[in-house]
Amino acid sequence: MAESPNAGAPGESGRPLPADWQGWASAALALLGFCVCLVAWLNGGGSISLPWVPSLNMHLSFRYDGLAALYSMLACGVGALVFCYGTGYLSLHLSHQHRPARERWRFWPWMVLFAMSMVGVATAQDLVLLFVFFDITAICSYFLIGFDKDEQDARRAALMALLVTVASAVALLVAAVLLYARYHTFSLPELIERIDSGPTTTAAAALLAVAALAKSAQVPLHFWLPKAMAAPTPVSAYLHSAAMVAAGVLVLGRVHPLLAHSQVVLTGVLVVGLASIVVGGISALGQDVLKQVLAYSTISQYGYVVMLYGIGGRAGAGAAAFYVLAHGVAKSALFMTAGAATMATDQDRLSRLGGLGRRRPLLAVAAALAAANLAGLPLTVGFFKDELFFEAAAGAGPLLTGCGVLAAALTLAYIGRFWVLLFLGPTRAEPRRIPHVLTAPIVILAGIGVVGGVMPQLFSRLAADAGSVTSASQLTLSPGYHFDTRAGNLMALGAWTLAAVLLALPRLRNGLARWWLRVGGRFGPLRVYTRSLRALSRLSSAIHHREVRDLRSSVAAVLVPAGVLTGISFAVTPISGAYTFGAVGDVDWLILPLLGLVIIATLAVARASARVGMVLALSVVGFGLAAVYALFGAPDIALVAVVVETMITLVFIGALARLPRPGAAGELEVRAGDTMPDDTGRRRRNLAAGGLAGLAAFVTVWGFLSAPSTAPSVAGEYINRTPSAHGEDVVTVIITDFRGLDTLAEITVLLVAVVGVAALLRKGKLW
Repeated sequence: MAESPNAGAPGESGRPLPADWQGWASAALALLGFCVCLVAWLNGGGSISLPWVPSLNMHLSFRYDGLAALYSMLACGVGALVFCYGTGYLSLHLSHQHRPARERWRFWPWMVLFAMSMVGVATAQDLVLLFVFFDITAICSYFLIGFDKDEQDARRAALMALLVTVASAVALLVAAVLLYARYHTFSLPELIERIDSGPTTTAAAALLAVAALAKSAQVPLHFWLPKAMAAPTPVSAYLHSAAMVAAGVLVLGRVHPLLAHSQVVLTGVLVVGLASIVVGGISALGQDVLKQVLAYSTISQYGYVVMLYGIGGRAGAGAAAFYVLAHGVAKSALFMTAGAATMATDQDRLSRLGGLGRRRPLLAVAAALAAANLAGLPLTVGFFKDELFFEAAAGAGPLLTGCGVLAAALTLAYIGRFWVLLFLGPTRAEPRRIPHVLTAPIVILAGIGVVGGVMPQLFSRLAADAGSVTSASQLTLSPGYHFDTRAGNLMALGAWTLAAVLLALPRLRNGLARWWLRVGGRFGPLRVYTRSLRALSRLSSAIHHREVRDLRSSVAAVLVPAGVLTGISFAVTPISGAYTFGAVGDVDWLILPLLGLVIIATLAVARASARVGMVLALSVVGFGLAAVYALFGAPDIALVAVVVETMITLVFIGALARLPRPGAAGELEVRAGDTMPDDTGRRRRNLAAGGLAGLAAFVTVWGFLSAPSTAPSVAGEYINRTPSAHGEDVVTVIITDFRGLDTLAEITVLLVAVVGVAALLRKGKLW
């Protein structure tokens, strides 16, 4: 295989795929974004606020503070390297699946939009605006996870991720509404200033936490992330390490001052973080697929961050920010390592790989440094993330101290197993040469991890600024190497010892992992999700079958409850004097016979057995109402009604002419199994339902007209403003100006219907 980043990968025709200039342009855009974010951070940031919906006190408000700087630079910086990696990976990926290069257009725009929306999440200062960007990331992830649209696993994984993250995002919106109802603002800074303890605050804080935890794939809403590994590796290396999953803990960091007013919510966050560490860590020990190991690792690693936010305080906030930064650098490199190994060998399982260190020493060394970074070994920036984590856990009590040791031991055990099985041992799959662009980003990220291990101040200042926003107080971080018996050092030694035991006893490790996965498969949330989805599918099928089989029941299901509810309202509401008779004018004596004719024609439609008779009776209804419009002083509407009614009548007659002839004596044919039209019981039920609904509508309208509202009407405002819209009549102005968007939507619906009919006509079939 050629060494150039994109050339040498044969396409469908056997020729090399063209250079991925879309990917390189995306990488350049991300690099530019990183530079802008870096300069803005060094210059102290800033803010901007524009009116959005002033009546609801909503603003397009953005602030570039320390927290925004950390996540924006992480999204853009790691994004630039992942995009470079993707230029080589995507070409090979499409080539192996015999797909054309033009499908890159379905990939890169979503990656760039995701990066932009991630910056939006980081900088948004309005809860509704935060919700919008939060949902955009979910939509982008849906298309990126489902990029291999012909693969059933990819489609299912994309739908699962969308359902979980979008449904949880609704919790964020509900929390925003609750807070607005109490404090009359969506602005986060204003909420932080005004908020106090209480049931509303607790409920809103819990909803915010649920939305954030689901986005970060925390227990029990973690099951979507391993399934999302069906996405191409660049998606996993970006979204599932430094971007989408990070968006959840970003929201936790942003709203933490709100959560701090509810100790119950903080305790729940702490418990979820601990559970995610254990579930993700043990599950990662038992995985065989490369990306599955890293997926469960991500669940566990973000559990660290969630646990730190649950601990709270200055120590927890600073350690959480530093942990996110170090983890994003390490995990992206490891995901890209998995993709490079798969591309080189066509294998994605540890049991089928091994010995790659002898064939690809540079990749092995870079992956070793990234793994050491994740495991928190000395001389990497990961050592300091663990140091800060240990300090925060030790300060929270002995229980969390022990949990911290167990968490770090699991991390070292599963990432050590990952690297050893991949790069050491016998060579089970001979690797091909891979483009340099698949290795260079891994080397760069590994180098950044080592530089951070030597000069942690490069990371600590940014993390301190971010932690200051979360803790609402200025803090400083001073990570360093300490050769003494402080709690952090003792916890690190204990974790390394326990990890060595797990690595040295594979039977114990594998047995624990198998038992855990078996229990999780039987009682875990994935099973609940699957069964719930199947139950909803069965319910939907039953409802659909019922509606399609019996239209009368569907109509009655709407009409009868409406009539019953109206009757109940009349039973409990005083109606004395509510109904009056108005004066009868000269025009009314002409309208009353017309309405009587319409009623008679309507009954004739329901009673007719011949097709032509039904159409003619229906046309009498339409023409009669057109005459009523004309008598009420709306000749233009009457003219439109006449034209439409004429067209509909002609279409009906033309369509009926193409149908099979009716039965003898002009009666409608009845298919086998259908209920006969003269079924007495059915007709009585229909009459009762129709009569109940009609009576309810009649008395409701009569009541409204008997006591008209004295408030200014929209219709009057339309009439008054018609001259300012340069229109000659109010109807035209309403259609084209006041309700122009409605008209556009209606035209769009008609166009869609026309396209559908045209497609049927082209295929030569109408039904």
